[in-house]
Order: sequence, then C-alpha cells, then structure tokens
Amino acid sequence: MENNNNIEIISGCFHNLPKHDIDFLKTQVSYLKGENIFKQGAFAPHVLFVNKGLVKIYLQIGKEKQINICLARQGDYLAFSTIFNKTIYHYSAISLTDTSLCMIEKEAVREVIMRNPDFAIQITSKNSANENRYLDIIKNISYKQMRGKLASTLLYLTSEELKKENVFLHLTRQDIAEFASISVESTVKFLKEFERDGLLSLNGKDIIINNLQGLIDIDTRG
Repeated sequence: MENNNNIEIISGCFHNLPKHDIDFLKTQVSYLKGENIFKQGAFAPHVLFVNKGLVKIYLQIGKEKQINICLARQGDYLAFSTIFNKTIYHYSAISLTDTSLCMIEKEAVREVIMRNPDFAIQITSKNSANENRYLDIIKNISYKQMRGKLASTLLYLTSEELKKENVFLHLTRQDIAEFASISVESTVKFLKEFERDGLLSLNGKDIIINNLQGLIDIDTRG
C-alpha cells in the first residue's frame, strides 16, 4: 500500500462536481495486485472510491468459507453505507489488479451529497444497482441448483458493466466457485459441460460466452 496525495484520475460521479467540492479527494492510496484493502469487521473511518483497478468484494462466512459478492471497478465506491453511522466494514475487499483508491472522510461525503442533488441522485442509482445484485445472490443461494448458480455467475461476470475488464483473466476457478456458492470441483465440471453444449469456450483462464440466451435460459430455470 502506498499513499499519494496527487489524484491521477477523477472519474464517475465526481466529474460533475464543482471544483471546491472535489477538494476532499486529498488522499489517494495505491495497492498492488493481491493486497487486502480492508477486512470485514475492522473499523471503518473512510468511504473509498475506486480511481483505477479492479477490486473483489466478499463476505467471510465462518473460518473457511467465503461468498464473493461483486467486483468493483473505476467509478465505484467501497463501504459507502458507512456514512450512515456504520462504524465497521461489513465485508472484505482485495485488489485483483494494481489499484488506486481515494480515501474520503465520511462527513465530507455527507456534506457534498447535501449540497449537490445531481451527485446524490447518481450515488442513489449506484446503490440501487448494488441492491439488485444482493437480491440476485439471495435468490441464487436459496433457490437455484448448481448449474443455475454457475450460469447466473457467468452472466454477472460478463455483464455490460464488466465487459471491458477482462475479469476472467484476474479470477481463479476458486473465485468463480465462490461467486456461485458451489465447490471448485462442481465449477470445473459444469464449465466443461457448458463448453460441450456450445454455451461457452474455455481458453486457459479466459471464458468466452458463445450462447448468451442459453445461459439465460439455465439461469431462469434455476
């Protein structure tokens, strides 16, 4: 981890803010690939803004199990809910690539939201999308069989918002299994089945979707 007070990129919702309201973006922190950004249950003094890179967000369940929730990319926020009187991080975050984050005081974010309605609307929109993702995870865990869980995971990881990130090059089969909440063995087995059925192609770590509607049908059937 490296501190840097020179902000390289201002992206996402901050583009539309007046200059004096961007002054709180004073501390940029750089993480190397594989570094822990924060840990579930730790004290949460800041909201973090992804300036560059790709971050995996996950829940630790007991000592040995984790559930991958989502991937955060440039323009996304980490621990945004902590501005509403939350004092700890409710999930963990790890950098999948070299990553730079802006560390923002929670009170500063609250003040900017109050002064800038357009900024507040964009923030609300982003958090609404996160809420939909959480509902999908609950449905997958509660109702779907393993093929449906994996299909849902592949649809998320190849969704429009992540298409430019080449996410599979940064994910192991274990990571994909933890997004789908199934075992690594089942993940490998069903990926090969999906390839045999013409739904996708496997090229090393990369996964190329050949039949999007076929995956959607499996996801829908659960």
